[in-house]
Amino acid sequence: MGRVLWVGVVAVALSVVPGRGFQDAAPQEPGQAGSEQPIRPPAPDETAQALVARLDLEKYKATIKGLTQFGDRRQGTDRNRAAVDWIEAQLESYGCPTARIRYEYVTPQRGPGAGRGRGRGGTGSKRPGQGGSTIFGATARTGVNNDPMAQPDEKLRALNSQPATDGPREEVYCTKVGNKTPGEMYIIGAHMDGIGWGEAANDDGSGTAIVMELARVFSSPDVQTDRSIRFVLWNNEETGLNGARAYVAQRQALQGKEDPAGSGKYPEPKWLGMIQHDMMMFDHGMPGPDGKVSPEQRREADVNIEFQTSSKMTPESQKLAWLVKAANEKYATDYPAAVGPHMTNTDSTPFMDIVPSISLRENERGAQIGGGWDPHWHQPTDVYATFSDADFRLGLNAAQTTLGAVAELVATTIKK
Repeated sequence: MGRVLWVGVVAVALSVVPGRGFQDAAPQEPGQAGSEQPIRPPAPDETAQALVARLDLEKYKATIKGLTQFGDRRQGTDRNRAAVDWIEAQLESYGCPTARIRYEYVTPQRGPGAGRGRGRGGTGSKRPGQGGSTIFGATARTGVNNDPMAQPDEKLRALNSQPATDGPREEVYCTKVGNKTPGEMYIIGAHMDGIGWGEAANDDGSGTAIVMELARVFSSPDVQTDRSIRFVLWNNEETGLNGARAYVAQRQALQGKEDPAGSGKYPEPKWLGMIQHDMMMFDHGMPGPDGKVSPEQRREADVNIEFQTSSKMTPESQKLAWLVKAANEKYATDYPAAVGPHMTNTDSTPFMDIVPSISLRENERGAQIGGGWDPHWHQPTDVYATFSDADFRLGLNAAQTTLGAVAELVATTIKK
C-alpha cells in the first residue's frame, strides 16, 4: 500500500511492502504522472485496523493506574525494582515471553568534561549538536522538583521517600517472534522510571502503558507476524538514557546471529527500526502571559513524531516518521500527528546512528516540553488524578498510530 507525501517541492512516495518493511519509490516532481492527488489518505489495512480496534481506553488507563502504585519509580530504589517485577508479570500474562537486561549504574562525578548519566552500562554523554529547536513561542520556567514537601499527599510522599543508590540495575523486555523472518525486528520502547515526587503518570507511565498495550495485542494467540517485535521498558532514562545505552552496548554486536546455529532462533534479531514513546498525554498549548497553561486539552492537540537531523540515519529515520504519520491518518480516532526534526533526550537517541529511530511525544521536546508547555513534567502534580479522559485519549491515539504502523511493517495476519 502506498502513500505520497510532499516534502518541499518534491513528493516522496512511501510504501509498506508486507514482509519487507518500508521503502521509498522514485521522487516525483509536482505535476508528474501519478502525483495528481498527493494528499489522498491511504487505505487502511484490514488486519491492522482489526488489531487497532482491540485497543481500549479503559485498559490503557488501567495500565497507567497500575504503574502509579509504585509512585515515581525512581531508579535505584525498591519501588523501581517492584515496578520492573510488575511489568514483567503483566507481559508474561499477555503471553509475551520476557527477559532482562542487567547493568550497573554509578552516579557520574560532576565537573569539567563530565558526561550526563555516565555509568558502566552506558556509553557516556550525548553528542554535540544533538537536538535543539528553531521553534519559538511563549515559555515558562521548567525544572525537576526535589522537595518532598512539595507533594501534599502524605502517603505518596512516604512511598517516594527512599533515595536512589548506585549499583545493579535491571530492565525488562519481551518479544513477539516472527513466523517467517524471526531474525529481523522492530524495537518499541518507553522508559518506566520517573522523578519529581509524583506518580510519573505521564512521564513516562503514559508511554510505558502504550508499549505494554501493544505487547498485549500482538501477543494474542491468533496474531501472527512475519517479522519479530521487541517491546522494551527502559530503566535509568532520567539519569541519562543509561538503560537504553546498556542495551545497545550489550546487544548491538549480537544482531542477526542464530544461536544455537541451525536452530532458527535469534536472541537478538537484526534491528530494522526503533520507535520510542515518551510523555504522551498533555498537549494543552503554550503558557499564557501569566506563565500558566490551559487546564483543558486543546482542540488542535496532536501526536509529535520526531526524528533527528544530526544523526547518521536521518533519511531512513525521516521515512519511518512519515510512515508512522500515515498510519495515524489511517488508524487514529481523535488526534492527528505532526512530524518534526528535533528528536532529543529520549531513549531512541542511543540507536539513532545505528538504525532508523523516531520518538513519539505529546509536544516537541526542545521548544515545547522544554519551554514549559507541560507544567507537570518532573513535578508532584504528575499523578493519575491530574489527567482527564481527553488527555488519556491522546496517549491512546499514539498507541493506535504505532500499532497500525508496526502491524503493516511486520506483515501481520490474524488466524481464523
